[in-house]
Amino acid sequence: MPESVLVASLDHHIGEITLNRPSSLNTFTLTLASELNQALLQLDGDPAVRVLIIKGAGKAFCAGIDVSDFSDKSTMDYREWIECMETPLVTISRMKKPVIAQVHGVAAANGAGLVAAADLAIAAETAGMGLTAINVGLNCVGPVVPVSRSVGRKRAMELLLYGELIKAPQALDMGLVNKVVPAADLEMEARRWAAVLAAKSPLAVQNAKSAFYAAADLEYDKAFNYMNEAFARLCSTADAKEGVSAFLEKRTPTWKEK
Repeated sequence: MPESVLVASLDHHIGEITLNRPSSLNTFTLTLASELNQALLQLDGDPAVRVLIIKGAGKAFCAGIDVSDFSDKSTMDYREWIECMETPLVTISRMKKPVIAQVHGVAAANGAGLVAAADLAIAAETAGMGLTAINVGLNCVGPVVPVSRSVGRKRAMELLLYGELIKAPQALDMGLVNKVVPAADLEMEARRWAAVLAAKSPLAVQNAKSAFYAAADLEYDKAFNYMNEAFARLCSTADAKEGVSAFLEKRTPTWKEK
């Protein structure tokens, strides 16, 4: 049986994860969810990787969850089933390294949640995204968690309740994605964007990501306290000193990641 997720190491310290169920529009199964979570953790622990890209094989990024085995479960079974599907979305927020979603075709339901859960997202101008489960008598209350933190309450509620697919330019306007590019340029632009990020201080990037998530739900003044402590810890590293020295000496820094 083909692997549901493919993992590759690219040039410029980029790791790539491909959702690999193209005949099913890369919908989540228990296997795909488990393999995706494992791939995220694997690349997060790989010292050669600084930035990750997630993309989909075939015509779509990800059309949600495969409901072919939906029936005949108890409430507890459904709880375990959906928790497995949502675990990768939580894992991304706990990882050290930034994750970029490379979106083409459709990103629906849990696929849209995966886009929102990624730290950054770049989409083809022809892509469509939406929380579509409401149209089959379900809902996307899991995926709407990261979506609401990207687009705000009112727009998230509209996506959740109406279940419409929105085009990439509207997703950009909402804040669901960061960049929209021509479909033919998507992979090249995603890798170029990842390479720019991978060239920055890995310690500074990882410190920024972890502090951002940790402070997101703190009270205003407590968020500053947390960020100040995180920044002070970063300033004590060799790479921070190297970065400042390189700037003053007008040279390219050499990161030691310590």
